[in-house]
Amino acid sequence: MSWQSALACWAVRKHVRPHTAKPEVDVELARRYASRRIWSPRVPKGGRLDIRDGNADAPLRGEWLTPTARPNATILYVHGGGYYFCSPRSHRAITFALASRANAAVFSLDYRLAPEHRFPAAVDDSIATYRCLIAAGADAKTIAIAGDSAGGGLALATLLALRDAGDPLPAAAVLFSPWTDLTGSGESMQRNEGRDPMYHAAIFPRVAAHYLGDADATHPYASPSFGRFDGLPPLLIQVGETELLLDDSVRVTAKARAAGVRVELEIWRHVPHIFQIWAPFMPEANRALARAAAFIVETTSSAEPHRPPITSMV
Repeated sequence: MSWQSALACWAVRKHVRPHTAKPEVDVELARRYASRRIWSPRVPKGGRLDIRDGNADAPLRGEWLTPTARPNATILYVHGGGYYFCSPRSHRAITFALASRANAAVFSLDYRLAPEHRFPAAVDDSIATYRCLIAAGADAKTIAIAGDSAGGGLALATLLALRDAGDPLPAAAVLFSPWTDLTGSGESMQRNEGRDPMYHAAIFPRVAAHYLGDADATHPYASPSFGRFDGLPPLLIQVGETELLLDDSVRVTAKARAAGVRVELEIWRHVPHIFQIWAPFMPEANRALARAAAFIVETTSSAEPHRPPITSMV
């Protein structure tokens, strides 16, 4: 465990976790916190950042980051934040690192947030954005979809919806601590209560209610752990050993492998939820993003051989 990770765990335990024990979700406080400039690293040298506001001429809403060299792949990134806060700007530490390390063009989606826009608004936005990328000329075999926390669940839900609709699927998906079960039925919700440095388990049903409204929490596009996984592309999942959401990753891995899907599951020790966002400060975050970028490079290149499933503790 690096001292940087120890500091990050202390910081979120002191400043974030107490808020998750409160009886109400403070949407505005969370949005103000996520808008702080500390979350906005510099654009990689030579890269170009374009902000898209979703107008008629450019229907995509979010951020395009293009690297200096001609990109070999396209990444559709969907940020986390419980479906009610955060933005492409808050997750630039991840998207900028993936763009540089994978030599990829990254579109970070600014999807509609709850409670103003409840399920399935975020799913609809993600599907529409993927289809815009395809319509603009991107080859599905060179696209990877990625996301963290709620965004990881959203990325997986997008895959299920695209498969069900008969769309060409992307080459791969990268999921950082995905929230895949909005019912909170995973055993780690109890087993890791008190061990997770960022959350109390009580926050999850409250956040889920903000997003779902009257929708069924077991709908596979809301909780993809309840869906079918046959026909999906390779998945890389990274999650922390002490996370309340650990079983959201473990159960998806088991179901996907049973359906014949290649899944690489990495369980990291002594890290907070979505520790990748602490790059470049945290060594563990840098290593995790390097692994994710290598996975994207491999899966979007037809010249690379297929590798067997891997489950590892890091």
